[in-house]
Amino acid sequence: MSSENEKTQRHVSSDPVNSNIKVARSYIRPSRSLQLLSRQEIDLLMESTKSTYQLFRRCVLAILSSNPHSDDAAALLEIYYDFKIRLVVQSRGIRLDLYNAPANAFVDGVMIQGLKDQVFSALRDIVFFKGFAQLVSPKNLTSAQITDQVFLILRNANIVRSSVRPNLAVCWGGHSISRGEYDYTKEVGYHLGLRGIDVATGSGPGAMKGPMKGAAVGHSKQQLRKGRYIGVTEPGIIAAESPNMLVNELVILPDIEKRLEAFVRMAHVLVVFPGGVGTAEEVLYILSIKMQEENQDMLLPLYFAAESSNAEYFEKLDNFLVACLGEGVRQHYTVHLGDPKGLAKTIKQDMYQVKLHRSAHADAYSYNWQLHIPEGLQYEFEPTHENMANLALCKNDNVATLAMQLRAAFSGIVAGNVKPWAVEAVKEHGVFQLTADTHIASELNSLLKSFVAQKRMSLMDAEYKPCFEVISQ
Repeated sequence: MSSENEKTQRHVSSDPVNSNIKVARSYIRPSRSLQLLSRQEIDLLMESTKSTYQLFRRCVLAILSSNPHSDDAAALLEIYYDFKIRLVVQSRGIRLDLYNAPANAFVDGVMIQGLKDQVFSALRDIVFFKGFAQLVSPKNLTSAQITDQVFLILRNANIVRSSVRPNLAVCWGGHSISRGEYDYTKEVGYHLGLRGIDVATGSGPGAMKGPMKGAAVGHSKQQLRKGRYIGVTEPGIIAAESPNMLVNELVILPDIEKRLEAFVRMAHVLVVFPGGVGTAEEVLYILSIKMQEENQDMLLPLYFAAESSNAEYFEKLDNFLVACLGEGVRQHYTVHLGDPKGLAKTIKQDMYQVKLHRSAHADAYSYNWQLHIPEGLQYEFEPTHENMANLALCKNDNVATLAMQLRAAFSGIVAGNVKPWAVEAVKEHGVFQLTADTHIASELNSLLKSFVAQKRMSLMDAEYKPCFEVISQ
């Protein structure tokens, strides 16, 4: 029987496009985040603009759908075109009324607790974005202010905590991976969990879910009941990578750049599993940072990890990085094939070294303030056709700058693959054109074609249609 304050009415959708069961009406109250709100925060909620509401609606719909078999955000919005949210303010707090929500988010008429917590995490973060935006325009933020903003969002979500020693492995990797690759990520997570190490990922399926699932089993065997499975996402990608059910701490950053900064500021060790263009973007982001002269003494271990039988992704990626950025790039990462237990043991040792390093440099354990992130990685890159065409993809003496430009190129391809507004732009104006010198163009085409051949561009069974073309100049 549903509780008095969380009643639902179920019906079968009469929508001819879709026969999915929807819940006609339900309402939920916060049990963790947002239990107590100030009048100013309530006013911010009630004054939400149409764009803010649509942002929140998309995030909630992605959370409630939790479909690991599709990354088609536009299709999700079309199926649940009649999904609505109404915020009700009561003397004892707030309530969300939901209309035509996905029925798989409910059990016996009551919303699954983990999903309910994620919904209110989304509301919490969007309220915080709105409040911060009233203080300073995003276009006028300095580099230091952007870093402060990322910190404040993470602190408000209780992600960064002063009492926690270095213990967080940030795991990157793709949502479209093979079963063997997924099992390997789960095995690594298991051995991390046995050693009491917490995990943060992009929150979605595939290589983002695997480490969390493995760590949860490892923590359980060690009777560690406060394991942290942190999901870090952003509004543009959340519908394509819906948070998986293992995420017990969800935070939504305003854009991809702040999401990536959050990852590297909170990470103690970074592990990259096989993926596609999004994973390549993440790799180029962290390499752009590690190659900065100001960061030469920083300790932030970076591993590329895969089962020996699935080493092709990193072979291709390593060849691409060396061809574009030079042999010196290899000093910034370690390729680890097979042996999940050995990798976890090494990471555990790394955690201790990071603790000593942070202590020696008087830096916080929970947030790496001293890491230098260039402005080119902090300001939001909008992947329009013009901006993509204007990227400087040519070899030069500053390999860190080239890495940043390549990062932006991969970010644009990710957008063209899964972000609804970018997908529509490609349909209307044609594919993104990337102009590169002959050498870079050849390497880019080779790498991207390998992603297509390995089916790393999409979860959909239909043949992938590229949203880009690389032009040699």
